[in-house]
Amino acid sequence: MANNTDLRTDYVGTLFDNTDSNPSKITLAFTMAGVALKKGHSASVILMVDAVHLGVPHALDKVNIGAPFEPAGELLEAFIEKGGQVLVCSACMKHGGVEESAIDKRFTVISGDDVVELLMNAKGSLQLS
Repeated sequence: MANNTDLRTDYVGTLFDNTDSNPSKITLAFTMAGVALKKGHSASVILMVDAVHLGVPHALDKVNIGAPFEPAGELLEAFIEKGGQVLVCSACMKHGGVEESAIDKRFTVISGDDVVELLMNAKGSLQLS
């Protein structure tokens, strides 16, 4: 399902929560993915289950858990600018009532098969559930 997306990445962060359920996990997911990029690794964050709602533009703009962490929206922008990729689970979107047309155009919608490929090929991962 991934369109021309390289499904090989060194680091995979998998996020399951949305802004209502746990903003700390969202912040941590993008903080750690950013650290992976700073260390020279490729990095991806997969949005699954309730986290697919974070795939809509500006969903992270009001997520700020405070010091020492940066606001999640800023972390996301830096992550994308430095080459990180955000991937959204299509089955989770369907289950959560999120239309593909609503997803941020910078993100890639992927299948369950793609999720398994990413995790099996990654050098490391962090599951935030």
